Amino acid sequence: MKKNIAIIMGGYSSEYKISLKSGNVVHTYINKEKFNTYRIHIFKDKWVYVDENDIEHPINRNDFTVSLKEETLSFDCVFNAIHGTPGEDGLMQAYFELLGIPQTSCDYYQSALTFNKRDLLSVLKPYGITAAASYYLNLGDEIDEEAIIDKVGLPCFVKANKAGSSFGISKVHERENLKSAIDKAYKEDDEIIIEAFLNGTEVSVGVITYKGETKVLPITEIVSENDFFDYEAKYEGKSQEITPARISKVQQEKVEELAKRAYEVLKMKGYSRSEFIFIGDEPYMLEMNTTPGLTTESILPQQAAKAGISLEELFTSAVDEALNKKG
Repeated sequence: MKKNIAIIMGGYSSEYKISLKSGNVVHTYINKEKFNTYRIHIFKDKWVYVDENDIEHPINRNDFTVSLKEETLSFDCVFNAIHGTPGEDGLMQAYFELLGIPQTSCDYYQSALTFNKRDLLSVLKPYGITAAASYYLNLGDEIDEEAIIDKVGLPCFVKANKAGSSFGISKVHERENLKSAIDKAYKEDDEIIIEAFLNGTEVSVGVITYKGETKVLPITEIVSENDFFDYEAKYEGKSQEITPARISKVQQEKVEELAKRAYEVLKMKGYSRSEFIFIGDEPYMLEMNTTPGLTTESILPQQAAKAGISLEELFTSAVDEALNKKG
């Protein structure tokens, strides 16, 4: 008997449009002979199942079921395609844990930790995973520009601590632009991380659980036409994403080892995509995404294709892994 799979998409953050694209790609490519798939839109004002005629049916949040005319629809597994809150910060993971419904992304603690850039980098530091010099601010803190520049120098990056897809990020070259960059980041989050600029090759490393094993995917080199890998570069064609990356064997081995170590130290499952910048041969970690983009143009699917893994295999395997964990 085919399993019912809820593909959750949307979310409460600025990333909801990208998430809808990701979720629809999963819905298109996942193995339909093996699974019945259902598109579930999760928004602040509504949780709904959107059927093939684009008719919306409300979700009962008490047990994550849908009342249809002839039946009550329940789900055997959830495929998480929500970027940002509440799908990438642990909220949905905790909800499904309480309901006993398996889901494809990492568990709620790992999700909350990785969504918080400051906490993630602090946890990984003792395991030999280094990051750029950084300065932290919370909304309401005094902004001491001199102290910030003394710590991280110029240029520097000002980022929202808990936001994805390059929302709320600025590269600051001059001190007089620091305050406006901080204000921009506060529009996305009440916590900020300000990091030293690392002038080196940027790479993205996908690590997934595939057929029961931790698998490091071919590495992607990011070459932005813009000043950095911002939203426009990421989603509007203003960058080159070169897979496999044009890096040395030494660099490749180091970054693969670190990305896998981070995945295993954190007891991750499902998909992850970690960003690093090389200074010489040393990789510095920027962040880890646990529900990375899954559109046909997204980095993780590109990497899977280079590894000989089709979209159908990538998505179907994630559900199989989640169902097997339950068993």
